[in-house]
Amino acid sequence: MAELAELEDPKIREVNVKHGDDHGVNLTQLRAIAKRLKIQQDLAGELWETGDSAARLLAILISRPKAFTRDALDTMLREARVPKVQDWLVNYVVKKSPHADELRVLWFDDPDQVVASAGWALTSERVVKKPAGLDLSGLLDTIEMQMRNAPERLQWAMNTCLAQIGIEHPEYRARALDIGHRSKVFEDYPTSPGCTSPFAPIWITEMVNRKTDK
Repeated sequence: MAELAELEDPKIREVNVKHGDDHGVNLTQLRAIAKRLKIQQDLAGELWETGDSAARLLAILISRPKAFTRDALDTMLREARVPKVQDWLVNYVVKKSPHADELRVLWFDDPDQVVASAGWALTSERVVKKPAGLDLSGLLDTIEMQMRNAPERLQWAMNTCLAQIGIEHPEYRARALDIGHRSKVFEDYPTSPGCTSPFAPIWITEMVNRKTDK
């Protein structure tokens, strides 16, 4: 904790606060500490229990995803509080857990938009890697009805799922493009040069073209 405190940078914290995060640690430096520590499940648990966001990010990096129970991961997501910790928890731990699909179903319709967005993130992962058994048409129905008026975090996760369905499944591409055009979600989102717009029709078209070029 003392080492993390020394890495605190007020300028980084100022930027992070604008995105809902409450730490000022350079993530490259944080990853360097994790690389030095390697996997230490007990230490990861102690760091998580501090409640400090930088410590929790480090805990995620040195933890063993398969060591967590389903209930432990559910509790951790609900108490994570800040976007970066929530995103890392889902991407670096939950997605690698044997409980990932069970949690996907559990979280998908949760009244908490952050928890529900995690369910949608796990669904997007399955759309790409293991779509068998998913009702893609039903997912598009839900996105069509709910995405436009969904809270921000949930809206982003639904939009990602929409784009992945359009990119990975040609039979649903025309409908995904149509939903994106009609919903106009992220149509005017500011995008840096060289980056792909999150507006689903642009995102889908760009990624399909890249695949075609290969």
